[in-house]
Amino acid sequence: MKSHKDLDIYNLAFEYAIEVHKLSLKLPKFELYEQGSQVRRSSKSIQDAIVEGYGRKVYKQDFLKFLTYAHASLLECISQLEMINELYTLEGTLELIKKYDLLGGKIFSFMLYVEKNWKT
Repeated sequence: MKSHKDLDIYNLAFEYAIEVHKLSLKLPKFELYEQGSQVRRSSKSIQDAIVEGYGRKVYKQDFLKFLTYAHASLLECISQLEMINELYTLEGTLELIKKYDLLGGKIFSFMLYVEKNWKT
């Protein structure tokens, strides 16, 4: 790996954050700075935590800590999307929830890989 961009989990997180951003802009105006802002921030912090962890990859425990942060932000993002799905009918919300669910599994699997195989 030469860069965080070589990580599948980063690339998916980046792609999904863009989808969340676009979806959130379809919320009613009064929600753009409430629910919209919260879901955008949580989705973008997944990719950011992966990048920051990768930047500390020489320290295995730091890498794992930031992957844990990424996973926690992912759970927050799913929670926000579930709330949006309950309150509003926005096409693509359920699909995003499913995508994030799968990404959560990939992040968890990568965490196990780092825990067992990462050399510091």
